[in-house]
Amino acid sequence: MIRISIILFFSLMLFCLPIGYTVEEDTTLRVFIFAGQSNMVGSDSKVQDIKNFPPFLGLEKVQKNIKFSYLIGRENKTASNGWVGLQPVNNIVGPELSFARKVSETVKDPIAIIKCAAGGTHLGGDWNPEQPIGFKMYPLALKLIRDSLAELDRNGIRYRIEGFMWHQGENDMFEENYMSNYGNNLKNFIAKWRSDLNSPKLKFYIGELCTKTIWGMDLRPRMYAISQGQREVTKTDLLAEYIPTSHIGVEVGEPVGLHYHYGTLGQLQHGINYADAYLREVGRKQNQVRNLKSWPYKKGEVVNLFILAGHRNMEGERAFIQDAVKLGEGNILKDNSNIAYKYNLGGGYRKSTDWEPLGQVGFYDTFGPELSFAQSLVSNNVPNVAIGKFVQSGSQIIDWTPKGSMAKSRHIYPDFIRFVEETVSDLKAKGHQVSLAGIFYHLSENDMSFYPYRKMAAERIQDIIAKSRDDLRMPDLKWYVSQQSPTDEKGVNRIDVVADFEKIAKNDPNLIHLKAFSLPPQKKKLVLDAAGVIQLGRLMGEVFFK
Repeated sequence: MIRISIILFFSLMLFCLPIGYTVEEDTTLRVFIFAGQSNMVGSDSKVQDIKNFPPFLGLEKVQKNIKFSYLIGRENKTASNGWVGLQPVNNIVGPELSFARKVSETVKDPIAIIKCAAGGTHLGGDWNPEQPIGFKMYPLALKLIRDSLAELDRNGIRYRIEGFMWHQGENDMFEENYMSNYGNNLKNFIAKWRSDLNSPKLKFYIGELCTKTIWGMDLRPRMYAISQGQREVTKTDLLAEYIPTSHIGVEVGEPVGLHYHYGTLGQLQHGINYADAYLREVGRKQNQVRNLKSWPYKKGEVVNLFILAGHRNMEGERAFIQDAVKLGEGNILKDNSNIAYKYNLGGGYRKSTDWEPLGQVGFYDTFGPELSFAQSLVSNNVPNVAIGKFVQSGSQIIDWTPKGSMAKSRHIYPDFIRFVEETVSDLKAKGHQVSLAGIFYHLSENDMSFYPYRKMAAERIQDIIAKSRDDLRMPDLKWYVSQQSPTDEKGVNRIDVVADFEKIAKNDPNLIHLKAFSLPPQKKKLVLDAAGVIQLGRLMGEVFFK
């Protein structure tokens, strides 16, 4: 009788479990390995800066429900010496903090992080599994992982290794042999880990090197060579995935604003990228559905299409929805079903699959100037407004030119033109005449801080505009080029970039140069906060009417 009651009890318990829930969930510890160099360590980030980024508040505290074992640093290493609660180390922020919180909010199983990272280390040398030299990171990491897993075994904790997050490569680009052999070295690296950890199907997540940093500009060919090696591996290894990170935040440095590291915001977003990739892998990533309930325009009506394009501030890198609410601007965040919206954000990191209502769709609780821009258009009675937005905050102007650069994977122009053509074509297919009211492009902030790019900025914009008019077969297509106050520093001030744009605008009646020099004061160079992005959108709306 007792045996029957026990069986009945467990049968009822299984019956009451939610759909998709398995008996194994909530019992097996999911272990994730984080490894790499400085941008995996969290260099130039500060725990106290987390308060400036509303979506990530609370990550400065210990996450007691997440196990953490680590060995971080090069000459002076910091070690947990066993499992502790997940927390910042040495007052810096690593991607594991935001990764673990997001995954643990979605997956019921307990989570553990093992992290081994050191700045300035090479895959070809320090991390070489066969002949490690220098700081000999591979054997150090292997020992850390084995010791950490052995402790779990001793405590009778059942676990499985779920994924290996790898972000490294900048230092290999300074050694010709390491750079040219990065793909082969990475392939061998992955194979050795799978063998040494007895995990032949271990999934690797390979983080893209951030092209928004100064190295993404002055060392473009070398960064590209590393990225090619990474892409070769992730194309042929079905259990290795290339994780885009070029669009995430980057620390703002001195004196011109450019930097080498992600910094606090970038590290937090870095972790979200890995979390999203992992959750997709296990079928737990849910994309927000924002379909238009009904088409807002009558068949046969003319639709006024506005295309927005650009880089960091057009994407809205530091414009957070929580800050917009504090400013009393929460109304612009609401979905507007009267305006059809298509987008391609972060160089394709997030794309609309169909028309959506205009609203906040940034991937890190951020938004761009399209919201206040649309509000300005509507308040001035512009009928049948539709908006298309194509941005990549990790790009420079050269990536938008028809020729691009030798870094072919960073070439944006063909995708941009295709986006405009398809957006126009889709509206026509729905029975509308389309008036392409203009392309609103906000100048690359990074280009203004790097002398060779600042020098070429106006000439490159001219090339983009001329070729776009030709390719779209619209010789009179209007371009509205907005420019915030350019970087003010002796070295780059040798180029009067404002005068350069005034000159080309004077000679082109369909090029409108918007000097957005009256934006609210900003705490950081280059990047605009929520107030700045909102004001930029309204200035764009005003210049359209003028």
